[in-house]
Amino acid sequence: LYVLTKFNGSRFEFIFTNLVRNSPRLFTTIQAVFRAYDTTKLYRDLKLRGAIIQDKELKLLPHEQTYNKVNGVWNLSSDQGNLGTFFITNVRLVWHANLAENFNVSIPYLQMKSIRIRDSKFGPALVIETTPRSGGYILGFRVDPQERMRDIYKEIHSLWQVFSVNPIFGVDYTMEDRPQPLSSVTVQRTTDDVEVLDQEEDNSDVFAAYYADGTKNTDREAVFHPDLGLAIENLREGISLEQLWSVL
Repeated sequence: LYVLTKFNGSRFEFIFTNLVRNSPRLFTTIQAVFRAYDTTKLYRDLKLRGAIIQDKELKLLPHEQTYNKVNGVWNLSSDQGNLGTFFITNVRLVWHANLAENFNVSIPYLQMKSIRIRDSKFGPALVIETTPRSGGYILGFRVDPQERMRDIYKEIHSLWQVFSVNPIFGVDYTMEDRPQPLSSVTVQRTTDDVEVLDQEEDNSDVFAAYYADGTKNTDREAVFHPDLGLAIENLREGISLEQLWSVL
């Protein structure tokens, strides 16, 4: 599995291999996760001039619900302002110009840094500041009358707080072959009630004598053994050749 990445202008390459031969799970899992991440960017990333409006209506994402549609919202990004519409959902805030649907902005709650009402050259304005990761934009909107704008501010701020507690990323998944917790598979240590009987005690002594003779200082006289047809060192007293063979 080759993974090519880019970060801060530098490119990196990672290589992984699976120890289970002929198993495609490593590739299928990574591809499925990457596809899920790549197709849910609108849940996370600020989007300018996207294809998100069709016939004056917002194209909803999976699990997205529209809570309010507000007409008569001025975008204060230019000197004269642009009149458009707000879509307030449980995932993001969307504005688009009434005269050009492709002139729009999608601001996920995940990228909002602050929401407040402050004075501008157009009068009191609803100001939304985004996180540095999304570009650090400061977007100003105006809604008349001011009481209506304050109600919209409270609604957006409330949905932003709810999203912060329980975010929606748009990725559905199911757990398969979930391992059992360690506490459920741990077996207590028990002592076996077994009595070991040494039935070959004599052979053990012979076995020890066969390997080492602590009282032996010199080699004993070699004698011919007719059963083996070989000359062997004379055995110690009390040990026979049959006892030595019984050790094996």
